[in-house]
Amino acid sequence: MYNTGAGDADLNEKSWPNGEGCSTMKYGFVLPRGDARTAAELAQTAEAAGWDGFFVWEPVWGIDAWVSLTAAAMRTERIRLGTMLTPLSRMRPWKLASETATLDRLSNGRVILSVGLGAIDTGFAAFGEVTDRKTRTELLDEGLDILTGLWRGQPFRYTGKHYHVEPTTFEVPPPPIQQPRIPIWVVGAWPRPKSMGRALLYDGLLPMVLGEDGKARQATPDDIRAMRAVAIAQRPENTPFDIVVEGVTPGDAPEQASAIVRLWEEAGATWWIEAHWQASGLSDVAKRVRQGPPADLRLLHHPAHRPSWPRL
Repeated sequence: MYNTGAGDADLNEKSWPNGEGCSTMKYGFVLPRGDARTAAELAQTAEAAGWDGFFVWEPVWGIDAWVSLTAAAMRTERIRLGTMLTPLSRMRPWKLASETATLDRLSNGRVILSVGLGAIDTGFAAFGEVTDRKTRTELLDEGLDILTGLWRGQPFRYTGKHYHVEPTTFEVPPPPIQQPRIPIWVVGAWPRPKSMGRALLYDGLLPMVLGEDGKARQATPDDIRAMRAVAIAQRPENTPFDIVVEGVTPGDAPEQASAIVRLWEEAGATWWIEAHWQASGLSDVAKRVRQGPPADLRLLHHPAHRPSWPRL
């Protein structure tokens, strides 16, 4: 088990059975834009407002995600910190292993790493990054192997199609605080078995649904139910696993926000990520952060079950 609460949702348990019990949904906010100082300030605001996680995106060229998260770690104490998401196929896995482990120790075990192939229209070709999907998939799989292997420590040896790593004794860094590893959320393309199988090997699922035409579409609660059923069937019983969905809720309409999130929670989602990618400016983003997460209104009706914020 992890020593912090990123992946503590049990897929075999249901939230609020028959209207009772305690909600298991956690709430994150992803910063759509802004420099490291902005990330630090808004992460601190998010922690005070009751959000469970604060996330930034990782561009090919732009504001560095790990510098931003480091700044956020220095201004916060409890909120989870992570990327949404890291395109591992274009990263040097040993560099990412260093960054994540260093930040996990600095933050006292609060890092979540989200990985996927990434969107090639964000500058991959402009900087000579690999754009072939098959090759990027191979790099993702090998990158995950190396990342988790280096977190475990030395001696570590790896031989793959793209990467070859030999054991080293030179200035070996300490492992992450979180054990057995920093939680990894992986994009899973439903209903492709190989993609879903990769995600189920790790600690959380970032759902992507492919239509009959092969194009990605927005997941529905019914899709989440189907993915959850596969996760229950294929993962070891009673192991922590998160299902992460994102969207937008109105901060000034709590009943409407609650209704939106409840559909996903009842379907099996364990994290809601508030994602205002189309926000007109940082002032609107900051306002939504201050308004706090769309906590289920049933918490308000069951004071005995109301968790303390933030819930980690």
